[in-house]
Amino acid sequence: MDKKLEIIVKALDDKKAKDIQVLKITDLTSIGDYFVIAGGTSNTHVRSLAEEVEFKLEEAGIEIRGIEGRATGWILLDCYDVLVHIFMPEVRDTYNLERLWGDAEPVDIENWISE
Repeated sequence: MDKKLEIIVKALDDKKAKDIQVLKITDLTSIGDYFVIAGGTSNTHVRSLAEEVEFKLEEAGIEIRGIEGRATGWILLDCYDVLVHIFMPEVRDTYNLERLWGDAEPVDIENWISE
C-alpha cells in the first residue's frame, strides 16, 4: 500500500478526523489513484486537519501540488495521485462523494487508525 496514503490517514486520525474513508479511483478516472475523505467538526478543526496532513507530508519529503478552499467548509489537498477532501459535516452531506464515486473500491485502513 502507498506510504503517502498511510501518512495522510494517520495524520487525519491523530487530529480526530471523523469518518475517514479511502476510495481507490485508479480505474475510474485519470485525476488520481485515491480519494481520502474525512470530516471535521468546525471550520477550525477542518483547517487543523489540513495543516496536519500538509505538515506530515512535508516532514516525509512528499510534495503537495496545491491546497484549495482554506476559507470554506471543504478543503482539498492535491497530492498528485492522492486527493484529500476534508469537509464540514453539512458540506460532506451535500456533496456526498462516497455516493457519487460509488463504483470506487473502498480501501481498508483499519491498521492505520486507532479505535
